[in-house]
Amino acid sequence: MSKYIFVTGGVVSGLGKGITAASLGRLLKARGLKVAAQKLDPYINVDPGTMSPYQHGEVYVTEDGAETDLDLGHYERFIDEDLNQFSNLTTGKVYANVIGKERRGEYLGSTVQVIPHVTDEIKAFIYTVGKKTGADVVITEIGGTAGDIESQPFLEAIRQVGHEVGPGNSLYIHVTLVPYLRASGEHKSKPTQHSVKELQGMGITPDIIVLRCDEHIEDVGIFKKIAHFCNVKPDCVIENQTVGILYEAPLMLEAENFSKVVCRELGIDAPEPDLSEWRALVERIKHLKKQVKVGLIGKYVQLHDAYLSVSEALRHAGFALDARVDIEWIDSETITEDNYKDILSPLDGIIVPGGFGPRGIEGMVLSARYARENHVPYFGICLGMQISCIEFARDVIGWPEANSREFDESAAHRVIDFMPGQSEDIDKGGTLRLGAWPCDIRPGTTMERCYGAGHIAERHRHRYEFNNAYKADFEAAGMVISGLSPDGRLVETVELPGHEFFVGVQYHPEFKSRPNKAHPLFLGFIGACINNSQK
Repeated sequence: MSKYIFVTGGVVSGLGKGITAASLGRLLKARGLKVAAQKLDPYINVDPGTMSPYQHGEVYVTEDGAETDLDLGHYERFIDEDLNQFSNLTTGKVYANVIGKERRGEYLGSTVQVIPHVTDEIKAFIYTVGKKTGADVVITEIGGTAGDIESQPFLEAIRQVGHEVGPGNSLYIHVTLVPYLRASGEHKSKPTQHSVKELQGMGITPDIIVLRCDEHIEDVGIFKKIAHFCNVKPDCVIENQTVGILYEAPLMLEAENFSKVVCRELGIDAPEPDLSEWRALVERIKHLKKQVKVGLIGKYVQLHDAYLSVSEALRHAGFALDARVDIEWIDSETITEDNYKDILSPLDGIIVPGGFGPRGIEGMVLSARYARENHVPYFGICLGMQISCIEFARDVIGWPEANSREFDESAAHRVIDFMPGQSEDIDKGGTLRLGAWPCDIRPGTTMERCYGAGHIAERHRHRYEFNNAYKADFEAAGMVISGLSPDGRLVETVELPGHEFFVGVQYHPEFKSRPNKAHPLFLGFIGACINNSQK
């Protein structure tokens, strides 16, 4: 039977519950345990797929095509396990399922209520992950903050799970803020005490309390006070200090005996964690010898979480190539004909990630033109690939009005158009081309050089695609279509010969990059950026 760990948050949002849960997953996996992770989000959207990146950051896509919370990216990068559709649940999805069952008569005429019907739906989801994966430990993060109205059904559900699986098979971890008051020069424990009291009012008593703080808590009395007032063992109060390197978090928590305490409380007999590879990774990050500057040209750059997996994948490649990747966050709306050379000339490479809508597109097109004309390494992801095709059609083939149907339905040359089966008339949520799809790579291309393989599978999230009516025109003008779906119907990748790296891919390779296993395309791109910086 799986053991269940629940991670909740208190005092304020944005404490890093996801990093705490992901770090614990890495530590338990390093002890030889099979770990699964999931996130329960209280918002009423069915999934984050239709939410603005400014509201929620990036939408992370799993292998089986679930559009999920960005914390799942942390889970996959830290634990190095592919998650699935059972790894993210929202209030919207819960109620959609419950109402669907009621309409089908599955409740046999019962009055449908939050308890037991909604909580049973949540519990079934929690239990399914353990059954589907055969995990020794299932880590479940509850979104939001203790005390939020929308979180109450989820907290009640995890309370019931703890009762049902019995003592020693469930564990509650509460992450709270311990603020530091500079005026008095001390940390304050009262917010934590109030947050725990709020959780206890829901019938949940935390077993472990993780204290988030920006500065080391010097006063050991804080730990004793929290243990005493919150009814936990003294060594079950764990400090979680802000670290300069994200991937140092598991090591910092293990220095506080985090996984040892968790295993003890759950009655798990596991060997000491083998963190040698992870320690080597962190040491390598601390002593990178090279440096490159990459311009990330996007429309949501004010919120870096909108491109979280892309920025991390860039850094992963830098770790592998002994280079610190400095990301220049450039709002594509600020790039014009008058200034694009001045903005882009200091860069060693240019990456244009995914996005939706017409805003800022012309600045991206100028960026692709600059990279092509000046042989600056260019990496286009999803929208970024489409941008490279639009620029090529305008400035090389000679169709100045070329565009995507998404941006100009009346364009004479819609080189990017709807995929088969897609249109403006279908629902927006969950209808994109999602999840892992295969791709055949053309021999002798940059793609083959990077992957070292002729057949790959990558995760997608898009509605528009290269218009096959223009394939012959593009190839005649010199663009190489280097990757196709196995049936030859969909253009997956394009590139320009004579460039060390000028590649556009319709999929999202960033979702499969790991800190100790950088994605091959990001390795190729950053390698080209390093060479460009040394010229």
